[in-house]
Amino acid sequence: MGIAATLTRAATPLGIFRYRDFAFVWSSTTLVGMGTQMESAVLGWFVLTLTDSPFLVGSIAAARMALNFLALFAGAIADRLPRNTLLATVEFIMGSLGVLMLTLILTGRLEVWHIFAITMFMGVIRLFQMPVAQSLIGDTLPTERMSNGAAFNTVAMNIAMLCGPVIGGLLFKAYGPQGAYLAIASLYLSSGIVALAIRIHRPRTPRTEPVLRTISDGLRYTCGNQVIWAVLLIAVIINLAGWTLHTGLAPIFARNVLGADSAGLGLLLFAFGIGALSGSLGLAMLPSLRSAGKLLIAAVVTWHTMVVAFSFSTSFYLSMALFVLVGMAFAATQVLILTLLLRTTEPQFRGRVMGLRSFAILAFSFGSMGAGAIAGQWGAPAAAQTVGLTGIALMLALAVVAPKLRQA
Repeated sequence: MGIAATLTRAATPLGIFRYRDFAFVWSSTTLVGMGTQMESAVLGWFVLTLTDSPFLVGSIAAARMALNFLALFAGAIADRLPRNTLLATVEFIMGSLGVLMLTLILTGRLEVWHIFAITMFMGVIRLFQMPVAQSLIGDTLPTERMSNGAAFNTVAMNIAMLCGPVIGGLLFKAYGPQGAYLAIASLYLSSGIVALAIRIHRPRTPRTEPVLRTISDGLRYTCGNQVIWAVLLIAVIINLAGWTLHTGLAPIFARNVLGADSAGLGLLLFAFGIGALSGSLGLAMLPSLRSAGKLLIAAVVTWHTMVVAFSFSTSFYLSMALFVLVGMAFAATQVLILTLLLRTTEPQFRGRVMGLRSFAILAFSFGSMGAGAIAGQWGAPAAAQTVGLTGIALMLALAVVAPKLRQA
């Protein structure tokens, strides 16, 4: 009694022992995130060692998102089936695909087309994992704690982003692709086992209409709620603009502007990860988030302002400090987007709205290509300035067009 009561009143506003189901959702999400980040790092290096082709490395990354439009379908399924069962099923399938890759490696039968096929199918399965897991946050927490749940979800993502690539790289170096994929498959299967422990008791109405009708109903619901569609447009804006700095442009800055090597790039990304983790942890400690709409607008503008500031830096240490701030604004944006979607969306539509949130990631492909083209023509600083100013302009325009967002 004494220990449990003390832990329940611990510093975390969630009092994690009071919210058993959320604890399992968070643990499952953390395990999946770790496996995904490890696989992303390992897969790129593995393909490069097999083929010595940068083009194929980039193509593998594209294959992960090739069928992203199916996120609409995934969101509809998340609203039609029990989400806890669906989450466990999806994660066991991910684990099985990891085991398949491991088996092909161990038997010496792995070919490049196998990697593409498994990666593409894994990308489709992940489309289900994200909206289901995020909808379960709303299913397992009361409304007043959803901002904490969104923050802890972002903490899980940032922990995985910090640790996953490092662990994956060390395992690949020490034990080869088979050692790395043994860990990846184990993480996915473990996440499925944890998901089996989720017990939610939310009344469900049997659905008999076709899936396409479920999707169209979700689209109509989204278009009819100004806060929801505005937040989803923000998700498009940040994927089109802000995300490109710490993904595609960072290596170019490290080498061409800051005169750093791969270790320097690693330090820059580590600084970003530290900022993101500290930002999400700080928001997780707050009892609640008031005026989340205004805070979201401020976070997006701050993020892109820091991108512009970063573009003028030629000092490595100043750039690291700015990357910490970029990471903090990035984390705040992610937390506030999820908070507003969970608070605003009715439970029966959460899966479809979260599916649209996943669909917004498609904008990253266009943003990344555009930023790369500008960097190739006029240099990385010009690309970062374009990205930053575009993000600020689009965010301010949306804030004017969607006044209810400012009131949310």
